Amino acid sequence: MSIVAHTLLANGLLQQRAVEAEQLLQNCMLCPRQCRVNRLAGETGWCGTGALARIAGYGPHFGEEQPLVGTGGSGAVFIAGCSLCCCFCQNMDISQGDGPADEVDAKAFAAIMLELQARGCHNINLVTPSHVVPQILAALIPALEAGLNIPVVFNCSGYERVETLDLLAGVVDIYMPDVKFWRAQTAERYAQAADYPERMQAALATMHRQVGDLVIDADGLARSGLLIRHLLMPGLMEETEAILAWIATQISAQTYVNIMAQYHPCGRADEYEELRHQISGTEYRHAMEVAGKVGLTRLDEPDLVRILRRLHP
Repeated sequence: MSIVAHTLLANGLLQQRAVEAEQLLQNCMLCPRQCRVNRLAGETGWCGTGALARIAGYGPHFGEEQPLVGTGGSGAVFIAGCSLCCCFCQNMDISQGDGPADEVDAKAFAAIMLELQARGCHNINLVTPSHVVPQILAALIPALEAGLNIPVVFNCSGYERVETLDLLAGVVDIYMPDVKFWRAQTAERYAQAADYPERMQAALATMHRQVGDLVIDADGLARSGLLIRHLLMPGLMEETEAILAWIATQISAQTYVNIMAQYHPCGRADEYEELRHQISGTEYRHAMEVAGKVGLTRLDEPDLVRILRRLHP
């Protein structure tokens, strides 16, 4: 984990931020939904989460990008609830449903992080963390005190408030947002979040300002920086083209980007005719070509043969 985080702990600034963040739960505006519920009193808003984080599961994960996985896996912590709630979510039972999840206090959350480190994971991969930033900050205090020293990954939807991200400056080592929608109409239709494009753009600029481009060490492991995911969606290639061009010109041409082709109808996707289709090999190849044309050279390299065989021609 970054030296900055340990410095923040040593000078008391991390503790100060944790207190400040917890106070925000009384009138919650952590995410762009700004529900203004009192989560400390047990009220829940869009994310369905009160005062304590809910953990649906955790363990070494080998399905992430190679710079995160290495040989020991990425230490994934699957946090229940979500502030975006896409209609096609592949983990809807965790993000929007009533799937099993355990409420954890700061010490229990810290113990999970330390266990993942002890099991040889290369990082702590916080999956869907945007609505539990106060709980994360509180948990990092005992975790750091007990020796946590691997990078923290903020694996999010890109639907963030800059004010909340500011609390994470020097704390999060790797930001990994999934840039989903470019047009307000699309975001409204599939996630009831017409402000997603503007929120996402401001958030990614803030993330890049905090951590810079992705840094990969001599062992091929990500140490710090921004890693952007983009899930290809049926019928939205024009949005993909706009997103990739924006990343190259407005964030950095050196941005590490994972163009993902694994979309398949999940959740409530069958309510939309246009979402009842998978991504074709032709669409995937086109997206990769577009990325090259706009100047993005650091593209994730999955098993392309396997992907193209799985996709329709």
